[in-house]
Amino acid sequence: MNPFFSKPPKYKKGERGQAIIIIVFSIIGLIGMTSLAIDGGNALIDRRRTETAASAAALTAALTRIEGGDWRSAALATANANGYNNDGISSLVEMNTPPLSGPYVGNSEYIEVIITSHLDTYFGPVIGVPTVTNVARAVTRTKPSEYGEMFDGYALVSLAQHSQCEEDQRRSFWIHGEATLSLTGGGIFVNSDNTDCAFIQFGSGSVNIQDESPITVVGGEQIQKTKLITPYPIQTGSVPIAYPPAFEMPKVGCGSNVATVDELTGTFMTAGAWDAGEEEFPPEGVVSLEAGVYCISGGDVNIKGGSHLEGKSVLIIIEDGNFLIGGNSQITLTAPQTGPAKGLVLYMPIKNQGRIALNGDSNSRFRGTILAPGGDIRLNGMDSKYGYHSQIIGNIIEVDGQDNIVITYTDEENYDAYKMPEVFLSQ
Repeated sequence: MNPFFSKPPKYKKGERGQAIIIIVFSIIGLIGMTSLAIDGGNALIDRRRTETAASAAALTAALTRIEGGDWRSAALATANANGYNNDGISSLVEMNTPPLSGPYVGNSEYIEVIITSHLDTYFGPVIGVPTVTNVARAVTRTKPSEYGEMFDGYALVSLAQHSQCEEDQRRSFWIHGEATLSLTGGGIFVNSDNTDCAFIQFGSGSVNIQDESPITVVGGEQIQKTKLITPYPIQTGSVPIAYPPAFEMPKVGCGSNVATVDELTGTFMTAGAWDAGEEEFPPEGVVSLEAGVYCISGGDVNIKGGSHLEGKSVLIIIEDGNFLIGGNSQITLTAPQTGPAKGLVLYMPIKNQGRIALNGDSNSRFRGTILAPGGDIRLNGMDSKYGYHSQIIGNIIEVDGQDNIVITYTDEENYDAYKMPEVFLSQ
């Protein structure tokens, strides 16, 4: 038999149409792959858009509620602007306060926004998937303004966000020499993010916290003698404080009042504004300040070494100069106990980046907050058993000398402020 003229093969009756079935299944498979590529990609994009819209709506709701507006309408408007119109078909926007699930259930400070998106597919119906559903949830916290103690009751606060390590540069917190800090009622907070030397201890400078209050530092430490620091180890890597700090600065002043010296004795003066560019403050011979507010401009407050000065229920505002106290001075300054200046004894507005240098003898005493958010504070001496009944807040803090510096903090003796309202995206 000639192999080139063989008969074509015969197919069995049951094998007819198999090619068509294979082709059909192949087409379905191709459509499924196309659906996965196109519809899956669209679903991923929509998922991201839904998450963004939920976060934006939740933040808008929180901000609007703090401002006293209709936060629900504001959240819906934001969701609509991002493509989710809450029509109940293509999208649904839910808002709950307190949240219905999660760790903040029952806490009315939190707002929960849930966006459900139904996205029509192009090729999905062929394989039985006509729509894809994405659900995104965002939670924000609204923290209203509060009136109370500043910086969570830390007795000594350095606000500088950044600092250096070398002696001739700006150090955020530096204790050296033979000075000893003895703190009761509040610890130390250092805001610098310098990972090497936000908190510096040199020589025999020591810190002794008398209670359970911490030493808290955003950056890192540079400590020569760890045994001189109590408690040790200190807390590093903390959350920073925003700068300018989120509280309302004091709204106090002297108005039209002008400080005057008693002509008869020349030893005491009345409260009011004083131009230190024309005559230094306190004027020569003055040893007593009448109760009230003193606004010093045009020069420094310069209390010379060996001087005596007493002021009860006074606030001294250093508008554009320094506040300097020489050694061996006997200083008694206490803050007002009523009115808008209650608990505030020394105030350097944030625009003033000058220096407050504090000193005194064993009989000196300060009571009330010393606030210089833009300035430098140097604690140099004052071996007084009473010391400072103060919260001391500066941009940078330096402690020097050879005395035991006592700081005792209680909220009742110090200045309280309105903390600004805050909004947090929690989830």
